[in-house]
Amino acid sequence: MSGLGRSAGPMAGGALGAAVGGGGMMALALALSTPTIEQWEGTRTYPYRDIAGIWTVCTGETRVAMRRYTPAECETMLRRAVEDEFAPAVIAAVPGLKSRPYQLAATISLTYNIGTRGFARSTVARRFNAGNWKGGCDAFLMWVNAGGKRVQGLVNRRKAERELCLTGL
Repeated sequence: MSGLGRSAGPMAGGALGAAVGGGGMMALALALSTPTIEQWEGTRTYPYRDIAGIWTVCTGETRVAMRRYTPAECETMLRRAVEDEFAPAVIAAVPGLKSRPYQLAATISLTYNIGTRGFARSTVARRFNAGNWKGGCDAFLMWVNAGGKRVQGLVNRRKAERELCLTGL
């Protein structure tokens, strides 16, 4: 997760869907968010420094022991991070996302990269909470810097997340 990272894998959404409501919608959002995160984060089973110089492993994970992991361990790490931390934090900040699987999936990917606090205080969250769904999706494009510099990889990622976010609006 480029400086704020996490991990990799597919998800079911059962327990989370029941916990936050919208079971089928939640399962769809989780099924969409994981490959999106994997695509942009990549997965490395060994520790490395990301573009911001932060030690990272698996699919952008920064909060675990920096050691080699198996692909299955990385997949489990991502699934748990998304289901147990990121999706619930996104729903807590913007309850209206529960019934919007494409916007929720895109927002989970964004939040995985920028962190839960960053998302909760973001223009994206403010616009979503005001009912401005398109404006919230457009605000993804504000998050393109790392280490104080514009990063083309983040520009590309945000454009893709925005497109996913705009699906069905």
